[in-house]
Amino acid sequence: MCPSGRSLRPHSSTSSSTTATSGFRPAFDILDADSDGKISRDDLRAFYAGMYGGVSGRDDVIGAMMTVADTNKDGFVEYEEFERVVAGNAEKRAVGCGAMEDVFRVMDKDGDGKLSHEDLKSYMAWAGFKATDEDINAMIKFGGGDQNGGVTFDGLLRILALDCAVAN
Repeated sequence: MCPSGRSLRPHSSTSSSTTATSGFRPAFDILDADSDGKISRDDLRAFYAGMYGGVSGRDDVIGAMMTVADTNKDGFVEYEEFERVVAGNAEKRAVGCGAMEDVFRVMDKDGDGKLSHEDLKSYMAWAGFKATDEDINAMIKFGGGDQNGGVTFDGLLRILALDCAVAN
């Protein structure tokens, strides 16, 4: 739910049941392109294709990600596996490292270190979230940014924390 009161979660006919209550669910949902409750190589390819216009040369990166995260070796990364990897990275490194920072970099199309209105709007549309200009402006404001400068990585974490808190 964004600060304007509208839900930014995609509407899906399947509901995922999880007992986990960490703040990593929004990141998992972004990577789970087909919303089947698990991340596959195809999900990761779709993610990179949508953000970079293709995955040429990235199959090795995708393979490495799957190898690290898919601990039960079933070919998919379930939420618990994803959470273990991301939470483990958070414990070993300062905030700002790991999967969430990678997501931020992908969203930051011009690479200026901030998510502009256009960056957020483009990403939300790509991810299948319905967000009006008012929603995007409210997200930026909640994240501590302004319409000219955009939202920093810490601001994105604030936005995602609100979305997660409202969902629980």
